[in-house]
Amino acid sequence: MEAQQVFRVLAPGISGEGSGAWDEKPKPKGSAHNLAAIVSAFVPTWFTAIIFIIAFVFIRNRYPKIYSPRTFIGTIPEKNRTPSASRSYFSWYHTLRVVPDKFVLYHENLDSYLYLRFLRTLIFLCVVGCCITWPILLPINATGGGTSSQLDRISIGNVSDKKKLYAHAVVAYIYFGFVMFTVARERLWLIGLRQAWNLSKPMAKRLSSRTVLFLSAPTATLDQDNTQRFFGDDAVRVWPATKAEKLHSLVSSRDATIEELEAAELKLIQNVKRKLEKSGKKGNSVFSSYDDLPNHMKKSLRPTHTLKTLKTPKADSINYYCEQIKEKEEEIQKARYSNANAESHGGAAAVFVEFRTQAAAQRAYQQIASAEILALTPRYTSVLPGEIIWKNLTIAPAKRISQQGFATILVVATIVFWSIPISFVGAWSNVEYLAKTYEWLSWLDNLPETVTSILAGLVPAALLSALASFVPSIFRSIFKAFGEPTNTSAELKVMKWYFVFQVLQVFLINTLASGAAAVLSQAASDPSSIPTILATNLPSAANSYLTYFIVQGLTNASNNMLNYSDLASYIFYDKFFDKTPRQKYQSFTKLKGIQWGKVFPKYGNFLIIAIAYSCIAPLVLGFAAVGLTCFYFSYRYMLLFTVSPKIDTKGHCYTNALQQILGGIYIAELCLLGLFGLRQATGPSVMIGVLFLTTILFNVMTNNYFAPLEKFLPADLSAEEDGEAAPLLDDREVEEGVVTYVHRVVDSTPIPPRYLTSLARFFEPRRYASHRAMRAWLREDTEWDEEDVPHYSEDQLRKAYLDPAFTSQTPVVWVPRDEAKVSKRVVQDLVEKQVAASDEGAWIDKDGNLKWATDDFSKVPIFKPAVRW
Repeated sequence: MEAQQVFRVLAPGISGEGSGAWDEKPKPKGSAHNLAAIVSAFVPTWFTAIIFIIAFVFIRNRYPKIYSPRTFIGTIPEKNRTPSASRSYFSWYHTLRVVPDKFVLYHENLDSYLYLRFLRTLIFLCVVGCCITWPILLPINATGGGTSSQLDRISIGNVSDKKKLYAHAVVAYIYFGFVMFTVARERLWLIGLRQAWNLSKPMAKRLSSRTVLFLSAPTATLDQDNTQRFFGDDAVRVWPATKAEKLHSLVSSRDATIEELEAAELKLIQNVKRKLEKSGKKGNSVFSSYDDLPNHMKKSLRPTHTLKTLKTPKADSINYYCEQIKEKEEEIQKARYSNANAESHGGAAAVFVEFRTQAAAQRAYQQIASAEILALTPRYTSVLPGEIIWKNLTIAPAKRISQQGFATILVVATIVFWSIPISFVGAWSNVEYLAKTYEWLSWLDNLPETVTSILAGLVPAALLSALASFVPSIFRSIFKAFGEPTNTSAELKVMKWYFVFQVLQVFLINTLASGAAAVLSQAASDPSSIPTILATNLPSAANSYLTYFIVQGLTNASNNMLNYSDLASYIFYDKFFDKTPRQKYQSFTKLKGIQWGKVFPKYGNFLIIAIAYSCIAPLVLGFAAVGLTCFYFSYRYMLLFTVSPKIDTKGHCYTNALQQILGGIYIAELCLLGLFGLRQATGPSVMIGVLFLTTILFNVMTNNYFAPLEKFLPADLSAEEDGEAAPLLDDREVEEGVVTYVHRVVDSTPIPPRYLTSLARFFEPRRYASHRAMRAWLREDTEWDEEDVPHYSEDQLRKAYLDPAFTSQTPVVWVPRDEAKVSKRVVQDLVEKQVAASDEGAWIDKDGNLKWATDDFSKVPIFKPAVRW
């Protein structure tokens, strides 16, 4: 009975006795799920979206830092900047129209392109679903013989004739089968693309592609002399990672002191400027520069501060910070020497190993490196230096396992806890029923119907979106705090668990809660009436997501364009907090990122909801397609103009997202099984039962065959790209003692181009999404440069995977130039005290405003060109 109640909530209006049992019962007015509530949600969100887009068009050119940094900012190499023909109001639209998605692949990273493809795939499946379900199911539902009205009339709840349910079962076979094929097709396509991308010269020659990170490293593996002994003849060098908590603290303190020194030097410059201006107003023209000032006046203008630890007069800030920097640098050197000579790490260490080729790195990554339990495992490849969480590399194996378990418990507890506010939001969607049932809420019944519709339709959808937005950050903090070694591994875990949250909370719990008020208030007195209650009093749960898609698609997508929060934050910090050149530089060059672990599950859940209701309330598919289309264009703009992704999962996010889509099919099949069981429709139930078992078999088989190719790069292709002989069994021919490897080509005779239609390419992924086909696809564009191979200096290689705490130098003190030439004297004094300093690339203008060389980063002393690791 409980299982049937769940299915009845997902698609109310079906009962084992037909619809006659409740034909005479009135339906609630002002339901969150009727047409009035949907229109009430649409009008304000559409109005808000129009306002956002108009504001975006008019202020975009005024704030290029926020709205088009990828077209000019110096931290992005010129070849990777998005072309921008002009600064007219609608030049961005022209760029969106003519620049293909493939541009993102070549000039950002693989995940960026795959995310756009993911959104296109979701839209494609929704549109195909509309084409399959609407012509068949909408007429059948509308003429189903039930008493439903408005939008409920075209859902399965209006079908009273059990024979017509065969149509829903047949449509389920067609549509779910197509979704499964599309998922398998995309996974095969992605396998081919990842192989072609990662094995291409620009990627394969990168240091990260030839490097493997081994955790839980025994002490002996940290020695360069043991490299070949533990990792084979192809191992080139090792970078040990050991505990360095004290060293990290010292380096962080030193860098903070540098910023305090810069602030003190800037204050001195400003004090001198004000003093000279004041002298000039009094007619005293003796002082024209800092050097003209008498010593006592110079001393009085120097900034001071009171030391908290000593009861002494105020200390000279500049001298004090200089001394602190020297002392901290000495402590850092001692800590580095002490750590370098540590003899034992008790397994709480890690080691990065560089191999001669990518093929050798892949062999090391795939093999069992040590007979010791938990030694040199887990391991990671293609790790970028900037994504490493250094403090989490040096965790003992047993502690790492326990922390992972505790992190999982915390995440599950968070998901469970979130069901409380989510349930309240879902219950609020049935606001009119609550007003009639509970006396203390009766005042809601006196509100105008339009207001009630807005409260029941728009407010729950907005609150649901807001509640869900906090969860990924919580998950991310948990995983980083409890041992994930890289930001990428943490993000992939966030993605998996946020998907669980989206399906359980945003979809299932919210759907169940929307009808909980009606059930709980009457079920106690007459439990047998629950099916009738669900059919007569609950709104069509599917339609609640129409308002959800409207709110998400219109307001959030337009907000992605306007991005008013980042604009306000940038203006506020630039005006009130960013005082020194370094602070302004850091704020200016910091670009917005995308959290893959948040966006993939969030919009994947759109399709899961649409699939789950595809045979119950097909209208959901159309609304989901419209909402996803809005998001596709907004994210396309962001990836071309504003966003610089910080995480590169090398395509694994898309792999996980594709597998998660199948969750929608499982939910849909279980719902249909429950619905058909309630109606005692034996034939349709058997059909869906067989389809459910087929789906499980399909899922298991595709995972078994695809998972190894999705995780690893094939040894034969790696060796082929590296110019090595691939060690394939039975592919060797021995002639005069020389072993020659023969590669068997499995591709059959190519089909002439004139026969290669889009349909043929879609249904033949084995051929047209193979490694060779995708390699040709990459090379067909002029944006692709096969010889764009990164080169590294010996110093870069030596420091590449060393903890920055061991290699970072004292930052250059950056002060702005001024007319009084204070900066010149400041730089000279600091250099004499052996503190690196510069006044290049920043200046104080005549109005006293701080400026820096935003158009020429080569003049900025703290600018470092990015290295393609």
